[in-house]
Amino acid sequence: MMQSGVPPCTTCGEPVGFDSNGEVFVACHECNFPVCKSCLDYEIKEGRKVCLRCSTPYDESSTMADVETNQSSNHSTMAAHLNDAQDVGMHTRHVSTVSTVDSELNDDSGNPIWKNRVESWKDKKSKKKKATSKAKHEAEIPPEQQMEEKQSADPAQPLSTVVPLPRNKLTPYRGVIIMRLIILALFFHYRITNPVDSAYGLWLTSIICEIWFAVSWVLDQFPKWTPINRETFIDRLSARYEREGEPSELAAVDFFVSTVDPLKEPPLITANTVLSILAVDYPVDKVSCYVSDDGSAMLSFESLVETADFARKWVPFCKKFSIEPRAPEFYFSQKIDYLKDKIQPSFVKERRAMKRDYEEFKVRVNALVAKAQKTPEEGWTMQDGTAWPGNNPRDHPGMIQVFLGHSGAHDIEGNELPRLVYVSREKRPGYQHHKKAGAENALVRVSAVLTNAPFILNLDCDHYVNNSKAVREAMCFLMDPQVGQDVCYVQFPQRFDGIDRSDRYANRNTVFFDVNMKGLDGIQGPVYVGTGCVFNRQALYGYGPPNLPNLPKASSSSSSCSWCGCCSCCCPSKKPSKDLSEVYRDSKRDDLNAAIFNLKEIDNYDEHERSLLISQMSFEKTFGLSSVFIESTLMENGGVPESANSPILIKEAIHVISCGYEEKTEWGKEIGWIYGSVTEDILTGFKMHCRGWRSLYCMPLRPAFKGSAPINLSDRLHQVLRWALGSVEIFLSRHCPLWYGFGGGRLKWLQRMAYINTIVYPFTSLPLIAYCSLPAICLLTGKFIIPTLSNLASVWFLGLFISIILTSVLELRWSGVSIEDLWRNEQFWVIGGVSAHLFAVFQGFLKMVAGLDTNFTVTAKAADDGDFGELYMIKWTTLLIPPTTLLIINLVGVVAGFSDALNSGYEAWGPLFGKVFFAFWVILHLYPFLKGLMGRQNRTPTIVVLWSVLLASVFSLVWVKINPFVQKVDNSTIAQSCISIDC
Repeated sequence: MMQSGVPPCTTCGEPVGFDSNGEVFVACHECNFPVCKSCLDYEIKEGRKVCLRCSTPYDESSTMADVETNQSSNHSTMAAHLNDAQDVGMHTRHVSTVSTVDSELNDDSGNPIWKNRVESWKDKKSKKKKATSKAKHEAEIPPEQQMEEKQSADPAQPLSTVVPLPRNKLTPYRGVIIMRLIILALFFHYRITNPVDSAYGLWLTSIICEIWFAVSWVLDQFPKWTPINRETFIDRLSARYEREGEPSELAAVDFFVSTVDPLKEPPLITANTVLSILAVDYPVDKVSCYVSDDGSAMLSFESLVETADFARKWVPFCKKFSIEPRAPEFYFSQKIDYLKDKIQPSFVKERRAMKRDYEEFKVRVNALVAKAQKTPEEGWTMQDGTAWPGNNPRDHPGMIQVFLGHSGAHDIEGNELPRLVYVSREKRPGYQHHKKAGAENALVRVSAVLTNAPFILNLDCDHYVNNSKAVREAMCFLMDPQVGQDVCYVQFPQRFDGIDRSDRYANRNTVFFDVNMKGLDGIQGPVYVGTGCVFNRQALYGYGPPNLPNLPKASSSSSSCSWCGCCSCCCPSKKPSKDLSEVYRDSKRDDLNAAIFNLKEIDNYDEHERSLLISQMSFEKTFGLSSVFIESTLMENGGVPESANSPILIKEAIHVISCGYEEKTEWGKEIGWIYGSVTEDILTGFKMHCRGWRSLYCMPLRPAFKGSAPINLSDRLHQVLRWALGSVEIFLSRHCPLWYGFGGGRLKWLQRMAYINTIVYPFTSLPLIAYCSLPAICLLTGKFIIPTLSNLASVWFLGLFISIILTSVLELRWSGVSIEDLWRNEQFWVIGGVSAHLFAVFQGFLKMVAGLDTNFTVTAKAADDGDFGELYMIKWTTLLIPPTTLLIINLVGVVAGFSDALNSGYEAWGPLFGKVFFAFWVILHLYPFLKGLMGRQNRTPTIVVLWSVLLASVFSLVWVKINPFVQKVDNSTIAQSCISIDC
């Protein structure tokens, strides 16, 4: 604990302590710069004998200072110069000069203060942990308690463990993959060496498509080679960091919730997300919730005011009765026995009262929504009569409002509540704001200034906390010294409410979250999916992991290859060492932009690279002109100094969300959420993995978070379009995994394959739409893409189908995914591939070449008010055209094929079977699309309509061919009659 009135040392973070006279220790009597005695001795020993702030030589013989003078003038580096600034308003442009005072200061050598600060911080960071703190801690604790602590902190008691898959499940799965790979090679050998001369164009098209499908399968399959499960031990976490009678030592967490338009993202949904965060099972002083309103809507602000007021009742109710989930809308709508496991007699009465309070809260929020439907001509005004600063969402100042927290309102029982902060970053015309990624980066800076928790958990506004212990689950990884040192984030799977039972459009993405992500967890970690993720703040700042392995040194006597580590596999032994050194240096320079932020690996570079590195190590150019924020980045364990002044910190927080703050910095390029794609989540996680970090996948039995997903066909396709467009943008950028990040050698090859798969999958739409057109063309032209099969060729075809089925079955066996989920995933892979992915490819190239940004409008045509009424909505969009066309031509092709076979005789039925099977493969995969396109059809099952039309067409052709009511005439009799009459 920090002693009252004693400032922290700006180098090591410990209190500066007292001198021999019992007074607060002062190192520099000129500016009262707070440095403890140990750090001062170290500075003098290292030859740095001048003050880091004012460059005044230290008085080594004097260790006394006036206590009153020190207490009145000795503040942290954050507040020292800010206190002298004039009082300014909320407008960010007014405080721009306030935050640049420290960054302008130089030492006697003309170097920025932060360069000297970094050197001392690096040198002494281990001293704080190993020497002083440990000695003091052990001296104050009795031997008996020390023994208990050592037992509880026994490395044999990890906070999590890896649960490998049983060999009887994994070994057959790998064997089938290898077998399928061999059969694929033999299959392609047959297909390429046996062309179809009569349909050469169709054959060549099919070969190209099949090769692409095989490559896509390899990219998707091999990252699932080593799937694993993980298990956490929350009880051990509590035993280690929450000892009875002592303050909790759990790490603090900053929650980020982002919203834009409250009319599209209902404030009630956002309120439920915020309430579930405020009620998590975690120490209240360790939780802060930041809500980003990127639309600067007064409705969002007023609804958050109502939410903060209702939280004073809701949070103590949740914690008293341990209810789940802690989002009131979803808790009260559960169709379960809510009395199960409840033993308190007052529960029923209090639940009824709380439900009534929540309904009143809903009415108040709904009233705000109704009021916001029509904006007044003069704009919105606040309760005090002043105009709302965010009336113009594209031109307004930055706004911050702190609710609840230590100095705010307490709950109805008098207990402290987590801090709740409303943030709306400044927006001005002519500035690029980078949508969600820019909003998240603004929250990173605001939270660093106000609370600076070492971990960040971001959620979409419609994803509420379904498991109140979710944060503890993540801390079992991040706070485990054996596991968490090199972990950049812990990703939770996404789970959804309100999806139809059959999951017609694969909204749950079960195959991705329960199969692919488990496979990635066995390599370097799952990809970041945009929500439900707990970040290590240091990883967001562009730093590398603390235990980053040393890079190999290139020297004239070394003959090792910088790519594979040996001299014989890819590099000639006679190649001059000078060339090897140049190759090594060039490969590392490719990733120098990432390395300059990793202070811990500076010793891994030679003199030439080190000089280049240090010359670019300017914190102001990297993080922006805010000394408060820069200092927060150097605090690995987070936190803000106790001497920090809250009003001044608010002003500094306003400054760091100004629209011009990121200019000429590395925000969005190397630190924070990365810009350049609408899927900033994939790009951000990829950059972290390239720096050597790894991520972990956490799947608690009770889903950690739940959200909503679009169940309407058009909305679902537009969601997939946005994801695919983001992948195309990454493919066309400098961050493409095909060539980015090779220099450091920190991204594992299977992990790179997974990232390549995430950016190339939209291009599968081109061969897929061609392949789905082939059966109709074959049926209409009478040609086929496969020649007459021999016995050996039949074996290869049969083996390929069996291997595909076995791979799926064994995958279902180890993952626990149902066969229905797998089939829905396959169906929507085709539906999305021939619609949204196709448009994403063209839109991505148009955006790159011509700068055109095409928007596809969606118009509602009909709706149903029943259960899952949105599922039956018919919304017209151009995305519906390609799959509809494919369905029509394949149905027409089937009818034409049967017609041709009936007219050609029995010999035509054999070739027809293969063509019709191919066409039905397309129709079955597009069936959910057809079902959504037809709507409810007066509740007539779509399958009945489809088969009725198809069978009616086929039987009509058969009927015409047979002609049962027409008398059959013997042709020989007709011929004889003609002869007799001499015709």
